Amino acid sequence: MKRVLLVAGVLFYAPGSMPVAHAQDAEAGKAVFKAICNLCHEAVEGKNRVGPSLYGVVGRKSGTLPGFNYSEVVKGAGMIWTEETLDKWINSPQTTVPGTRMTYSGLKDDKKRHDVIAFLNTLHH
Repeated sequence: MKRVLLVAGVLFYAPGSMPVAHAQDAEAGKAVFKAICNLCHEAVEGKNRVGPSLYGVVGRKSGTLPGFNYSEVVKGAGMIWTEETLDKWINSPQTTVPGTRMTYSGLKDDKKRHDVIAFLNTLHH
């Protein structure tokens, strides 16, 4: 009879951080961003497209980037873009802020979504 040894993995994370079971990969996130997000968003400071520039988005209050015309629901959401709020938003914008004009249905792949967030974390001075 063969015996199987099961090893339980325990995930520890600091309060306020995303509980993920894998390492985030900013370079992989950059590729996902270019393939999906860059259709509507730029990763360049001060350059908006159909969607606002995502340069410096982490830590910014929702609906406050100067020079972009946000929907009233996004302006009124009062969210700070943290890893947690970005995770929810990128997964399902319409569920996170009902009535948003963002028509993207969401990135359901946890690894890709967390990699994109890791990339967004690199976009600052």
